[in-house]
Amino acid sequence: MNIKNILTLGMLITLGISTPVCAKEEIFIPKNYPAKYNAEKITAIKPMYKNISKEQVIYVALDMLIGTNGDFSRKAIMGNNLSGKPVKVEFRDLASINAEYAEFDALGWKKGKSLYIYINPKHQDAPPAALAALLSHEALHQDEYNSLAEETYAWTMEAAVWCELLKLYPESGDENLHPLVTRENTLKKLFERGDYTNKYIKKTVYSNPGYKDLPSTSPGFEDL
Repeated sequence: MNIKNILTLGMLITLGISTPVCAKEEIFIPKNYPAKYNAEKITAIKPMYKNISKEQVIYVALDMLIGTNGDFSRKAIMGNNLSGKPVKVEFRDLASINAEYAEFDALGWKKGKSLYIYINPKHQDAPPAALAALLSHEALHQDEYNSLAEETYAWTMEAAVWCELLKLYPESGDENLHPLVTRENTLKKLFERGDYTNKYIKKTVYSNPGYKDLPSTSPGFEDL
């Protein structure tokens, strides 16, 4: 080390300048998270889901699908889908895509060869269990085609997953928590009324004016 470098080092020490140290990320835990999703747990699961979303609540929602029928959807979102790539999940103003979508809860979307799930921003503070059920539905839409059979299957999946999640996290079912919980509980009632079949969900799908122009079937979904 030459004299110039020695003098420079001495000045840095005198001035108290040190190599910057990265601050530990502060993790905020909302009250509507299940108890097991503490800062340590979220830090552990983030690497699995960070390529899917920037939203912490999405990491938690996806992780909650493990061990349920919705794990199929979780794996689809992680890349086991028709595109072969992770689905990007984000909260987005759906009216920016089409004014008719303004009040939709979520939307499965294909752009080029990539798949997206856009969730209405009004659900950013929803309990992660309700978002998990919603994601189990949207992950089934993997191409530009849709049908009454596909929607019936997706809505039934959502209802079944919500029933499973409520057994694991019963505190998530309080309708006072969020309007998205009301949606899920409504589906649960239809599912239970039909003796855990798609009987009444199918009737609801077929009578939905938003689906009036859909064909009966689409690729991968037979008539129900």
